[in-house]
Amino acid sequence: MFNNIIYFIIVISIFSIGPVEGMGNASLAFSLGMALACWIIFAYFCRLGFRHLRAGIEEGKVTGLSNEYHNLMLRLSILAIFFFSLNVYLLPLRYWLMRIPGTDSFLALQGVIALSIFIFYLCTIWYFAYPIYLAVFQVRLERYPFISSNIKLNLPVIFPWLTLTFAFDLIAFSPWPGIKTFLEKPAGQMIYIASFLCIMMIFLPALIQRWWDCTPIRKSDQIDALRKFLSDLGVKYRNILNWPIFEGRMMTAGVMGIVPRFRYILITDSLLKLLSLEELKAVIAHEVGHIQYRHLLWYMLFILGYMVLSFGLYDLIFYIIVSSPYFFKGLSEEGGVGQEFYSFVFSAPILLMMFVYFRFALGFFMRNFERQADLYSAIAMGSPMPTVNALEKIALLSGKIRDLPSWHHFSIKERVDCLLQTLKDPGLIKRHNRFLILLTAIYVICVIGLGSYLYIGSYRDNLEDRLIQRMEQLFEESPEKMIEIYREQLDRDPDNISLLQALSGIYIALDREEDAVKVYEKLLDLKPDHALALNNLSWILITSSDQELRAPERGLKLAEKAISLERVPEYLDTLAEALYVNGLQGQAISMIKEAISIDPENGYYQEQLKRFSQGMKINTVTP
Repeated sequence: MFNNIIYFIIVISIFSIGPVEGMGNASLAFSLGMALACWIIFAYFCRLGFRHLRAGIEEGKVTGLSNEYHNLMLRLSILAIFFFSLNVYLLPLRYWLMRIPGTDSFLALQGVIALSIFIFYLCTIWYFAYPIYLAVFQVRLERYPFISSNIKLNLPVIFPWLTLTFAFDLIAFSPWPGIKTFLEKPAGQMIYIASFLCIMMIFLPALIQRWWDCTPIRKSDQIDALRKFLSDLGVKYRNILNWPIFEGRMMTAGVMGIVPRFRYILITDSLLKLLSLEELKAVIAHEVGHIQYRHLLWYMLFILGYMVLSFGLYDLIFYIIVSSPYFFKGLSEEGGVGQEFYSFVFSAPILLMMFVYFRFALGFFMRNFERQADLYSAIAMGSPMPTVNALEKIALLSGKIRDLPSWHHFSIKERVDCLLQTLKDPGLIKRHNRFLILLTAIYVICVIGLGSYLYIGSYRDNLEDRLIQRMEQLFEESPEKMIEIYREQLDRDPDNISLLQALSGIYIALDREEDAVKVYEKLLDLKPDHALALNNLSWILITSSDQELRAPERGLKLAEKAISLERVPEYLDTLAEALYVNGLQGQAISMIKEAISIDPENGYYQEQLKRFSQGMKINTVTP
């Protein structure tokens, strides 16, 4: 499950930062055909890999079989991410999803469909893995429950993201522009996500235990003894639940919840049946160690730390790419690489940073937190031996996985060796705790220091200034060349909204209003609710010095529609101008006052209010 946490985080990121526009004139049928071809190739690799393991089983090869099984699952999962990336960058997935009615305004719906495709790839792995799983772990389980259990076990990974994104979609429809403006800033987004994560960490366990169909374990002497043991340790929790994942055949236990009211301790049937009472207590003591050392809170801190770093480095990567002399050159040359290539170039370092952070930085702390929980169980039991016995039994009965390490756990052999070492060196426990305190302190200092540099210092202002200067330089060097670049791109991809928006901006900067109007008309044909295009086209129609372009009544309707979509000061100013031009002076004054209330430091809006109040004609100003 922990591996799939990283997989889903990477997949969500790939989809979120992937291109939103189509490639050339590729049809939907062609894209679907390519998607099907990708899946067929992937299914072939899955069949080939597990057929190789099956051949080893038939030849009587059992040594290291569990390791080979887990390694193959890892390789195929990474391959699934690769093929999902092909769907995002080459088809491209977001381009077609946004053409489904309603999805262009709901990122959560787009995400659900995209993740369903990745889950389908994972189901393909589980389908071919099923017979090998039975042979390795010696369990009796039908194929459908095996696949459905894997789905059920892993889907809660995306619950926080899905809920957060859905809430963000709802906020986008809110009538309060202040909230939207706040969330457009990196600090606002971080505060929003951090607050949301805190709420989810509290209440999500109640949802997950229902999703997994967990039920209270029936009263027995064994359970009564475990409850008394937990009481003696001073642990508060909501309930001990039966964890029916894989029909209860997986030997595992867990704890979830940071507040006692929504804290649950989970145990599978097989663990209850196969371990002695003392071994069960040792396993439960390990989970209690996670509670006592507040590991779940630390995990949330690491997620917030990643947010701080990623938001800051995002701008740096963007600047490096855009400021490169090859950026516009690559777009302008015949047969150039196009936006999709630069979207990939931009995504690659972000995804690499994410993988390194979670796989190595977070993985290091997770392994040592697990060791800390093991050492706590040795203290709680008065001896490490019950924990050692439980681990050895689990390793043997779970497919001889004693030597199998993972990014988030030391191998059982390493865990056992560490526990046995405490018999000779009792001070090991305190040293390990001090070691973790020191490392977490260093981590916090580094994140705060780097975060301060990226957000509070002059770094961000300098970066933005350099980026603006670079774009102005490119524009000054050859505005006509930039127009040529965008037109060539539009010849290859005529429905690319981002290109149309960029081209219209250049036309406005060059005061080529007639050309800008044509581009905005095209853009609105493709996306009638594009607020920026509505606003800018309205401004041209009500203020243009070319009387042939003037259309005050239509300009007013466009401005009203833009405001219905996004009530921000710039659009309020346009609507105020449209009202004024159409002879509605009182309403124009009311609108510009609303713009001033949102942005009181903007002197331009004050001048507009003065002009409207005095009944003056329009100046040669721009919104």
